[in-house]
Amino acid sequence: MAASRGQRIGIWIIAIFMAIGTIGSFAIIILGNQNQKSDQARYAELQSEYQKKTEEQAKELSDKYYPVFSPYASRVAPFDAASVTALKTEDLTVGDGETLTAESSFTAYYIGWTPDGKIFDQSIDGDSLKAPFTASPGQVIKGWSEGVVGMKVGGVRELTIPSDLAYGATGSGSSIPPNTPLKFVMMVIPTPEQVEVPQELIDLYGRMQQQ
Repeated sequence: MAASRGQRIGIWIIAIFMAIGTIGSFAIIILGNQNQKSDQARYAELQSEYQKKTEEQAKELSDKYYPVFSPYASRVAPFDAASVTALKTEDLTVGDGETLTAESSFTAYYIGWTPDGKIFDQSIDGDSLKAPFTASPGQVIKGWSEGVVGMKVGGVRELTIPSDLAYGATGSGSSIPPNTPLKFVMMVIPTPEQVEVPQELIDLYGRMQQQ
């Protein structure tokens, strides 16, 4: 049955509104995608700037401390695992800064090796130092938190750590077998000023997680 003129007008009005709604939905999607791409581009830019600042700081610290710390790599040598029954410390250089306690946070460069004289981790990377490691109570092995007690910032100390104060019966990865005592040479430096994370970077990260 043919529709009346009024019905035809009504149908056209409905069709127009539906078209507008569809176009609006596409516009929202397109705008959302554009905003998302804009956020991602800005996030990458800010992240790159932040990374550059952290790398610049690490280089400044390396230039300052590499000549002082790197010679201690000569301390690395095999040792008798069976003889390591208790924590032992030896100050190689006494610092002149704050005295550390078991509750202290500290920043350090280090070299760690196993009884066969193999280095499993270290701060030395060729002719420079990686970014120093900042340790907080409860976040490092007991041999570290107990081993730095009485050490002064600016000093260098060798730690000989029994396995129960290191990684114990579980070991750590393929480089530290279970029940392995460890040795470290560590240099504690004044904690550098933290490179501030831009608030805009934090906000963008939160917004992108919600998209």
